[in-house]
Amino acid sequence: MHSHEDLPAASVLYFGPYAFHLRQRLVLDGDRQLRMGGRALDILQMLVERAGRVVRKEQLIAWVWPDSVVEEINLRVHIAALRRALGDGENGQRYIVNVPQCGYCFIAPVHAQSVAQVVFETLQAPQHNLPARLTPVIGRDSLVGSLVRQMPLCRLMTLTGPAGIGKSTVALRVAELLLQHYRDGVWYVDLSLANDAPSLLDHLLHTLDTSFEALVSRHALLVLDNADRRREPGRALVERLQLAAPRLALLVTSREPLHAHLETLQPVAPLSFPKALAVDSVEELMGYSAVQLLVSRARARQHDFRLREQDLPTVCDICRRLDGLPLAIELAAAQIDSLALVGLQTQLDNGLRLLSHGRRTAVARLQSMSAALDWSYQDLKASEQRVLQRLSVFKAAFTEAAALQVIDGAHLKAMIERLAAKSWLTVERGADPVCYRMLNTIRCYVREQLETSSELSDIVHRHARYHGQSRSGSVVPGAQRVEQ
Repeated sequence: MHSHEDLPAASVLYFGPYAFHLRQRLVLDGDRQLRMGGRALDILQMLVERAGRVVRKEQLIAWVWPDSVVEEINLRVHIAALRRALGDGENGQRYIVNVPQCGYCFIAPVHAQSVAQVVFETLQAPQHNLPARLTPVIGRDSLVGSLVRQMPLCRLMTLTGPAGIGKSTVALRVAELLLQHYRDGVWYVDLSLANDAPSLLDHLLHTLDTSFEALVSRHALLVLDNADRRREPGRALVERLQLAAPRLALLVTSREPLHAHLETLQPVAPLSFPKALAVDSVEELMGYSAVQLLVSRARARQHDFRLREQDLPTVCDICRRLDGLPLAIELAAAQIDSLALVGLQTQLDNGLRLLSHGRRTAVARLQSMSAALDWSYQDLKASEQRVLQRLSVFKAAFTEAAALQVIDGAHLKAMIERLAAKSWLTVERGADPVCYRMLNTIRCYVREQLETSSELSDIVHRHARYHGQSRSGSVVPGAQRVEQ
């Protein structure tokens, strides 16, 4: 058997219901021995002994096949066999996860019993307060893998994007995979819950049950969620931590950049979905991450759910109209067992009312799409809300020139840029001039706000007049790019 310099003095490693007897080279589930080959056992031992750390594929191949040249497919075959043997993924229990373009990580808690001891001790016990994950993360492997590689070299990373895009989900997944990289652990703080605290720093220290002096000496990762709720205090907090705690890494989620010192920005994009309704097969459709999420969540509620060839146009349309937003897709999937796919598609014509049946255990703002957007909309200035409402008349991409044709208001250009920075508008930078677009779910929400205002009739009339002019070619250059 191979040996490592960093092996613990242990004869048995325990994880889940299993006992891995290192000397006897066997894994027991109670009294039952799991059937697995020698190379699979080598892989398992290397991963378990480094629980919580990413082991590179090259390391595993060199360890298991030291005298041979093998393809990566050999490693994947043995990893798949290990997962089957351990029931990885059954009943929500995960053991081995893939870190894209990097390697594999054993994520379950591991305990060791030494040859001479009866007392158990936790092997590399993770220090964290991360919430338990109830569902797998879908469609984010590439982004998560990139962030896992970047974070050890980064002091401050801010994930940006609109409500419902999955910023918190991505941040927590990255934190899970980096548990063992930071000597003093990984810690989660929701800054949106700091309303009653004298300051964000007081809230952070209370959440972590520590002092500032103790915190600044740690080698740790802090996940600061929802920093945009108090953006200026949030920026002050991260800059103070950067100055006082050189070994702290900060992973922040926010709808907009903090513009803090040494900040690295990572926009979180929607999940991929077919842009056209023409998809040739179920296999092709399942290549899109938005569809994968929809199907996964539908099966969680309806175990015999499956896509059929006749469902392809319907699913394409649903995912397109939900913009690939994970929260919107999850809320919609919760209705599939009662409405079926065609009924779900029809109900999307009724705005956001369909997207209002989230998990009762979720925080209030994530129980409906409207609640998620309310939470952000209330932070806008009244002038920003008015401009956003007026822009909701555009069903397709629009330029600044087009907006000026429909909307009156001083400093409109600067206002549009601010709304884009706050993730209410999506920027389509490939166009010249630059085009802006409002996601369908956001537009439905904002249009509902416009319909309760006294401006509705005038704005709709101005947009209709502009739209007629654009068709006749009598608007300013550049505006004709809109809604063609």
